[in-house]
Amino acid sequence: MGSDIRRFAETLDADPARAAEVEERLDHIADARRRHRAASLDELLDRRDAAVAELERWGTSGDPLDRARAEHQAVSARYEAASRALAEARRAAATPFADAVARELADLGMGEGEFHVELREREAGPTGTDEAVFLVRPNAGLPLAPVSETASGGELSRVALAIAAVSGGETIVLDEIDAGVGGVTAHRVGDVLRRLAERAQVLTITHLPQIASVADQHLRVEKVPGDPTHTRIAVLDGGERRDELERMLGGEEFLSAVTTDVGE
Repeated sequence: MGSDIRRFAETLDADPARAAEVEERLDHIADARRRHRAASLDELLDRRDAAVAELERWGTSGDPLDRARAEHQAVSARYEAASRALAEARRAAATPFADAVARELADLGMGEGEFHVELREREAGPTGTDEAVFLVRPNAGLPLAPVSETASGGELSRVALAIAAVSGGETIVLDEIDAGVGGVTAHRVGDVLRRLAERAQVLTITHLPQIASVADQHLRVEKVPGDPTHTRIAVLDGGERRDELERMLGGEEFLSAVTTDVGE
């Protein structure tokens, strides 16, 4: 047996260079499997075929970088066209919108209701390359200034209500719309809310009876102490609604005192 093996080995042509080449090739395959996380040689070959197919697809459509540049130019052109159309629509709507809000502000007792919309350029973004800035002159003799910088709390509430009255959707939620508002102005706010409710669902959080009294439905919101503290909301019927309005006016004792003072 040993002699047979020896004679067979003598017939083989030893080629150290070829052996080194095979070893290097095997190392490359092992490295490729590790880099591509292929569990087997077959899986590695499948990934190779997919890569070749993708390269062929890219090859038939030209230089990928040139195609990317062309796509970028096309998208940029569409964006610029949309931005110009949006800017034109804003310019067309700015004056009619400002005039309508000004009329609402006048009804709300805010001076002569001077309200303007100024369009300013801005950095390109999802809403175009310009923006609308709301300017107001709450008192005569003052310059027009952005609402966010010049309006008081009560004025902000009335501006927000006026804008909602002009452009509000089907459902409008107004949180603390009565901030800084009272007396006759509160009645005017209530009148605008009633008119607004004729075409939309209006949800308002208020502490003023003048505003609460015009609502079609009342919900009382209470904080209930506990572990944990929670909020309770209850729908009020006719009697409860009257009692709640009385409480907002100062309670029975306050009303009795006011009635007595007026009578005297």
